[in-house]
Amino acid sequence: MFVINPLPPQIDPGLIDLLVKAEPATIGHFLDFGFMDPEIRGLLPDKRIAGTAVTIRFTGVDSTIVHYALGQIRPGDVLVIDRAGDRRHAACGGGVAFAAREAGCRGIVMDGMATDIGELRDYGLPVWARGLSAVTGKRLYQHGDFCVPVSCGGVPVMPGDAILADENGVLVLKPDQIQAAATRAIAMQQDEPVRLKKVAEGAKLPDLNGTNQRIREILAGQAKTP
Repeated sequence: MFVINPLPPQIDPGLIDLLVKAEPATIGHFLDFGFMDPEIRGLLPDKRIAGTAVTIRFTGVDSTIVHYALGQIRPGDVLVIDRAGDRRHAACGGGVAFAAREAGCRGIVMDGMATDIGELRDYGLPVWARGLSAVTGKRLYQHGDFCVPVSCGGVPVMPGDAILADENGVLVLKPDQIQAAATRAIAMQQDEPVRLKKVAEGAKLPDLNGTNQRIREILAGQAKTP
């Protein structure tokens, strides 16, 4: 059985341009939910992407829906693949990555395996996966879900969610979270070189970030406790 839903509205390009300036690891300093399992790793170094999630799900070997999605994705989309627990059959190889790149896809994030690592490097489309497998999916035309709610790396992903990914990990945000999260993260990133310069000049990091002051306050409170 196939479930085929319409594509979601794309997130405003201005918000995506803002989001891609933020690092997932910086947002991880103040958010805890929305980060995929760290075993889902970027297969290409020094890549950061942001875009609108287009979701698919299939089980086992039948990768028909991946090929359907390649005819639907738009420039600025990120293809998110729920493999429903499969850790054997690769859902993306060189041909899929090349076609996705040519369609304008920003990248592919999957809770499963990829293949053709040499071709992935050559084509340059960022791919996040749990690892590599030489056993590939096949087009059996039996089942697949397109633009449905999925789970990827332990995180629920809705079609139209925002994806931010780099070599540190993958983050899923709702579109209305982008402005606040990205703005805060970018400010923190801009502040870090100033702080590190002070550390290089002899300042202590726990003095600069308030840790020592807070510990003193806690110890003072404990001293007053009978």
